[in-house]
Amino acid sequence: MKSTINFPAYAMLMDMPHFWSKTKKRSPIMAAALFDNRTSDSIKNSEKEYRRLQKGKSERILVKNAKKLHGMVSVSPAKNAMLPILAAVILSKKPVHLINIPDLRDMHALISILEDMGVKVSKKGRTTTFDASNLKTNIANSDLVSSMRASNLILGPLLGRLGAGRVALPGGCPIGGRPMDIHLKGFEQLGATITHGCDFIQGISTGLSGADIKLSFPSVGATENIMMAAVLAKGKTTISNAALEPEIDDLANFLNKMGAKISGVGTTCLTIQGVSELHEVTYQAIGDRIEAATYIIAALMTNSKVRVENINPQHIQPVIKILKDMNASIRVEKNMVEVRKSKLKAAKVVTLPHPGFPTDVQAQLMALMTQAEGKSEITETIFENRFMHVEHLKRMGANININGKTATIVGPTPLEGRPVTCTDLRASAAMVLSALVAKGVTEIRDVFHMDRGYDHLERKMGLLGASISRIS
Repeated sequence: MKSTINFPAYAMLMDMPHFWSKTKKRSPIMAAALFDNRTSDSIKNSEKEYRRLQKGKSERILVKNAKKLHGMVSVSPAKNAMLPILAAVILSKKPVHLINIPDLRDMHALISILEDMGVKVSKKGRTTTFDASNLKTNIANSDLVSSMRASNLILGPLLGRLGAGRVALPGGCPIGGRPMDIHLKGFEQLGATITHGCDFIQGISTGLSGADIKLSFPSVGATENIMMAAVLAKGKTTISNAALEPEIDDLANFLNKMGAKISGVGTTCLTIQGVSELHEVTYQAIGDRIEAATYIIAALMTNSKVRVENINPQHIQPVIKILKDMNASIRVEKNMVEVRKSKLKAAKVVTLPHPGFPTDVQAQLMALMTQAEGKSEITETIFENRFMHVEHLKRMGANININGKTATIVGPTPLEGRPVTCTDLRASAAMVLSALVAKGVTEIRDVFHMDRGYDHLERKMGLLGASISRIS
């Protein structure tokens, strides 16, 4: 039985009275329409996957004090690169082959969203193939969408390929406001009409056209979303004040390999010349710089010698610089960083957009600073609610005080194992890192946050010699 919800173009435009103010006369325009041709079975499968992902919320991790870590760890392809690449498969009617997708909750959720929309997914060995040639809907409104922030990246590809799309308001980590206004303003400049509901955002157009877009802030998500929308737009689009994160470059490289025409990669001004279609592609995302930084800090916290591989050191240069300022002994080679025993000292850090110090390593660095000699400071400028982990670090014995956007950390401080909670994805890593040097056993709750962004962290830590186990 087919559950169908079709929205003719004329009806959709009549629902948006402000649209008429932009037209010469009140006559129907051949705008794209929202449609939903999913079967009831596919909807049920989406609901089933959502329930499956919810089950992991009761799991906990136990970590015992680790005297030393040793050996080599290979980081997985980057979560923050793979998510927009997954969203971009919507743009092509030809197969997309992605190599070594990390085993993360966010990956499973986004793939399930794509399947719910009609994308066929198959896996052979390390390669997952996506066929979006026959989409069943351009409405992403399942519970899975509202459970993850990156689901908003679907709207750009839907507008680019189909001219219309609707997404449920996204969720993710509760680390502060991450408004979509920059995304939506860019879509409007490309020719889309954007409307909001209490729990959704939708865009409809008569076809996107290139525009000169200047971002009010170098937002990573907005840069990615607008870039994907512009790939199939008519004419040339420029995005100035674009974000510089390595994941932006990786998305652009992926799209170019599919046949897009994007220049200025690696600069703050991207130029996208629209093309009519994209072709088949095989691609593997860059190594995860945040995961790499986490293992580097784990080695420093335990005063250990560890090699971190499958990472471009240039992508974590801001982290390496701060760690060296703290007297860390770090050796860098191509695709590898080696950490050696170090006696750490205090430092002052401000989180900034790339190439500044990444906010996604702030919590891990704070954990490290509890073991450094002297008074350290971290000023968080990206998110207003990203010190939630401080309460749990203090519960373990950390000496931390917060004054506005700045946290002051006095070390070295002995830590003790306590029941603590993961308040967001990166805070979960800070809890694990602190537990490695804490006396006794630390019980870490709400590890589903960790599973959103760390591919088999307990197994990789175990291979380095940590005593870490998962319980239900």
